[in-house]
Amino acid sequence: MHYSQYYPVDVVNGPGTRATLFVSGCIHQCRGCYNQSTWNTSSGSPFDKAMEQQIIDDLKDVRIKRRGLSLSGGDPLHPANHHGILSLVRRVKSECPDKDVWLWSGYTLDELSPEQKQITNLVDVMVDGKFELSLADPSLKFKGSSNQIIHYFTQC
Repeated sequence: MHYSQYYPVDVVNGPGTRATLFVSGCIHQCRGCYNQSTWNTSSGSPFDKAMEQQIIDDLKDVRIKRRGLSLSGGDPLHPANHHGILSLVRRVKSECPDKDVWLWSGYTLDELSPEQKQITNLVDVMVDGKFELSLADPSLKFKGSSNQIIHYFTQC
């Protein structure tokens, strides 16, 4: 797995102050995507154990009251990202149980493979659906187009 950006302090991608990871790899390649540089699975930097540990350390840092972790991209549910995202989410849930996990994906819930469901079964919120340029609306909260759905799997 590769990632294009990591923001240890982010107030845009989900509620509250968060850590946000933008992974690489997206098969959807939506017209009008603002993050086209993440489409290639090998763009950015390799996601390694050191980066995973940095995210965990940042979430545990009491100096900044982060509410949780946001996973975007690219697409965190791209097959090339399955192992890395699953490992990261499992660690967050185990080591930072007071933090929520939000995930954005072009896949919809009914399109998920069993491997992808392993991940979504662990996240608190999923924003699903491809970005549709004709349905884009900058006034929408936490999504780019009106066809996308925010699924709250837990109360967070």
